[in-house]
Amino acid sequence: MIKKILQSTFVKMVSALVAVGVLSGAVLWMVYDYSTPKIKKNLQNESQRAVKNLFPQMEKSEVMKNTGKGPDAVMKVLDANGKLLGYAFNAEGNGYQGLIKVMTGLSPDLTKLQGIEILESQETPGLGAEIAGKPFRGQFVGLSVTHEIEYVKNQKPSQPYEIEAITGATISSRAVVALLNKRLKEVRKVLKGGK
Repeated sequence: MIKKILQSTFVKMVSALVAVGVLSGAVLWMVYDYSTPKIKKNLQNESQRAVKNLFPQMEKSEVMKNTGKGPDAVMKVLDANGKLLGYAFNAEGNGYQGLIKVMTGLSPDLTKLQGIEILESQETPGLGAEIAGKPFRGQFVGLSVTHEIEYVKNQKPSQPYEIEAITGATISSRAVVALLNKRLKEVRKVLKGGK
């Protein structure tokens, strides 16, 4: 008798747990299905806002064929008359705390940066998070990229391809420089036809 009661209780508990698990899974799937398009749209809007900040005269941008898909794509940025203002592309890599995602603008002749916009960063507030601030980002406007970008510590840059690292956040500064150098090499290769 006791054995039957225990078996019955066990079956009821397992049935309840299975029902709760199935219901929870269904709710999670519905939330995911509902939110995914909104998240993608917000990411696209954020990317477009970043490109517009880099190229204020931008009227439209076009993803270039054969440059990859999604975050690997390179966009051609055009003004109202269809004149090429430059190229925009994502660069991402690991920083001190996690992923850093940067929207980068490049001049039509591939020699200078238009600037950078930080799309995502999990760096330490008050230190590494300063990579998103205007003083740091401003160093990349007009920065020469005919040579690899370099950073200097505790001194003003003396070369047209140098930026000053953030004091106390050298790892974050170095991460931005490294991910830009890597991505610039890839983008140049694609834009020059694989040469």
